Order: sequence, then structure tokens, then C-alpha cells
Amino acid sequence: MALNSAFRTLSVVFVLMLAVTGKAMSQSVLIPSPPQIAGSSYVLMDPKSGRIIMEENSHERLPPASLTKMMTAYIVERELDEGRISMSDMVPISVNAWKTEGSRTFVREGTQVSVEDLLRGVIIQSGNDASVALAEFVAGSEDAFVDIMNQQAQLLGMKDTNFENATGLPSPDHFSTAYDLAMLAQAIINDYPENYPLYAEKHFTYNNIRQPNRNSLLWRDDSVDGLKTGHTEEAGYCLVASAKRNDTRFIAVVMGTSSSEARAQEIQKMLNYGFRYYESERLFRSGQELIEARVWGGQADQLSVGMTEDVYVTIPRGSRNDLESTVDLDSVIKAPINVGDELGRVKVSYNGEVLVDQPVLALTEVPEGGFFKRIWDAIKLFFIQLFQ
Repeated sequence: MALNSAFRTLSVVFVLMLAVTGKAMSQSVLIPSPPQIAGSSYVLMDPKSGRIIMEENSHERLPPASLTKMMTAYIVERELDEGRISMSDMVPISVNAWKTEGSRTFVREGTQVSVEDLLRGVIIQSGNDASVALAEFVAGSEDAFVDIMNQQAQLLGMKDTNFENATGLPSPDHFSTAYDLAMLAQAIINDYPENYPLYAEKHFTYNNIRQPNRNSLLWRDDSVDGLKTGHTEEAGYCLVASAKRNDTRFIAVVMGTSSSEARAQEIQKMLNYGFRYYESERLFRSGQELIEARVWGGQADQLSVGMTEDVYVTIPRGSRNDLESTVDLDSVIKAPINVGDELGRVKVSYNGEVLVDQPVLALTEVPEGGFFKRIWDAIKLFFIQLFQ
């Protein structure tokens, strides 16, 4: 069999594998247009695949108000994860933090408050005073913390975001977008899942003052478990929410609505649409062998090829068997091969739309073979290529 024909056969076998693991054969899936959303901008994203289900003006730069605090919390969570601070650390409350205007946790100047209480104050109560206190604790000053916020935004790919404070209070060059905030929510959920339950807490009491989470969807929809509200006169009423039903999760962002009730209603419409018509499917597991590939000149003749990360797609419900896949390997794979070496690409498409186009990688290493093995393989390869 010619070498290229062998690779084409591998691709066909892989298509059959996807079909076998799917559900019963489905007919054409009909999906209505997304609902109209009353907001300046909005976006609905699957955080596993990163696919956008619906959007409008999602890259328009707008004031994010207290949605800013998602980045404040994310940086604190990063510091916790890397062991530079702990939840039990006591944070001194400065005059600057204590007198910060707007929504408050009601911390008192001259006292010390734990990182855990301040983080809850930021996430649940949207406390500006708690935000400034944490910023000063992590970076020495709010200005220095803002530098970290903007650096982190760039690392996350938030290309249309600039922060000027840790709270979201109005400032001329303080802006973000619905798309960037969805990416930030995706990072919060995926990077630090151990802290994500804080975003679902409905109340927090500090200094004998009990305040509710302003995300009213936490009371209305049991599948909603985060994330953050925002409101200023300039920004309007904003909300980033996430919900999980079965194995599918969506992030919904709306900015510039007319009231707290309106932002909840618009987000609910987006989530209901997403869950009704779409689902998230894991196609490949990290470390899963997709195929075995022929290796020339190595101590072994075969190696496992697959993905080093889970791969998800967002597809219309019941359409898994309509997916088409191909694996295209390098025409000749020669040793030595290290784990993680790119050996080709896998593509998965639905109705002509490419959903996955990622490299396939070596899952096992193959050291170079001995002298006679390399010579013998070179002779075999010469004749295979000669007569193909």
C-alpha cells in the first residue's frame, strides 16, 4: 500500500470512530435566530470551546463599572494559587481604602481584615473599599495593582481593555468589552475552580452588616453560579453570568441595560437560548490516543498520536453524528521523536464550518534506532516512495 494511501485510510477510520461514539443518527437540526437583547453590547460564550453563540457589538469599548472587580478578584486568586498570599493573611485597612466611595464592605480604617473576607467583600458585596485594600496588599498601592491588571489583561488576550482602578469607578480611559469580559470569566472558571464557588454565594456578612449578592439570577435559576454585576450612571446596568446544565456551561455578558431587572431578564434570555439549542461535547481527552503512526529509523516502529489537552466543541443539540473529522499526518515521521512534537493536524467540521483545527502531538517518545535499524528503514522507505 502506498504511504499516502495509508494515511488517507487512517483519516477514514477516525471519522468512523466519531460516528460510533455519537448518538443515534440525527436529521437536519433547525435553530431559530437568537433573541433580541436590549443592551449596548452582549455575548454568549461556551467557556470550554471558546465558541461564541450570539453577540452584538461585543468588541465595543464601554465602561465596565464593577465588572472590573472580576479582574481584581482574578489577580488575588492567582496570588493565592502561587502561594504568595493565603486566605488567612490579615490585611491592614488604610485610610485610602476606608474612604473609597461607592458600594462598600464597611471595613474600618486601622483594622485588619483577612484576605478571605475581603475577597468575599469584592465578589459578593462589590465592595470598593475591599477592592482597594486587596490591591494595596498585593501590589503596595492601587496604581501598582492597576499595572498588574493591565498586564494580566494582555496575557488573557483582552485586547480592548484598559483599567485605571481596581473598583470600576468612572474614569476617562477605563474601558472593556463584552467579549473581553467573557474571556475573563472563562479564565476565572477554568484557572481557579477551587475559588469559583464564592461567586455563587448569595449573602455575606461583615461588620454585622449582611448584604446580598446583586446577581438576582442566583435566586431565580438554580443553574446560575456566578459571576458579577456592575452599575454606574455612565455604564448602565451590566452583568456577567454563568450557568451549567448537565455537562454544558455558558457565559453570558450584557452591558448597558436600563435597570437591574432588565440585565437579569436579558441574560436569562441568552442562557435559555444557548441551553435549548446547543450543547458542549468533549471530542478528545487529554492523552487519548487517536491513531498509531509509523516511525522510521527509531527504536520502535509505531508511536501514539493524540492531544495533550481536552478538546471540546459547541454544536447544535443532537448533531454529533453530523461531525466530520480528518487527521493529516506528516508524510514521513522519522526518529527521534519527543513527547509533544507536532506530527500533523486534526480537523473537525460541521456543515462545512471548521470547529477544530489543532495540531496532533506525539504522546510517546521514540529514540533514534541503531545504525543497522536506520539503514534498513531508509532502504524500505526508499522503495515505498519509489513505487507509490
